[in-house]
Amino acid sequence: MTKLLFAVLTVGLLTSQGIEGQSKRESIQGVWQAVEVTITGPGARTIAIPEPRPNLTIITARHYSRVEDQSERPRPIPADVTKANADELRAVWGPFVGEAGTYEVTTDNRMTMRPIAAKNPAVMGPGVFITYSYKLDGDTMWVTQQRNQNGPFANPVTVKVVRVE
Repeated sequence: MTKLLFAVLTVGLLTSQGIEGQSKRESIQGVWQAVEVTITGPGARTIAIPEPRPNLTIITARHYSRVEDQSERPRPIPADVTKANADELRAVWGPFVGEAGTYEVTTDNRMTMRPIAAKNPAVMGPGVFITYSYKLDGDTMWVTQQRNQNGPFANPVTVKVVRVE
């Protein structure tokens, strides 16, 4: 589930076309939290993200930033990080996602995100992107994977987010 959530949100939400013309109510700009993830394909299911929701995505006119703790239980706190072994460090840092970049929206309710900085260097390369479709209803938005630089997603994941500011 951790890798799936990472793929979804890496990425993960969201050009110059569309944002400036959006009314305040229709704008995707704001601060969002994921509350639900719907997985399709084999093992299809919907996962509710319980309170407190350890994720935050901030979307401005052209940039986004997001952080997430995708662990299924509280992450351990090493007694001395300088003496922690590789498994202990993975348990602490592996489930954490941090990413920021630019995004573009189109008139057909699609957004393409291009990371500039990320904990995972593989998503920062030239030509790396992810495109989502989105449906906005007041302070709730559903974001569905469409494609990335490798092609369309065979089993797209949908993330339901709510505006918190």
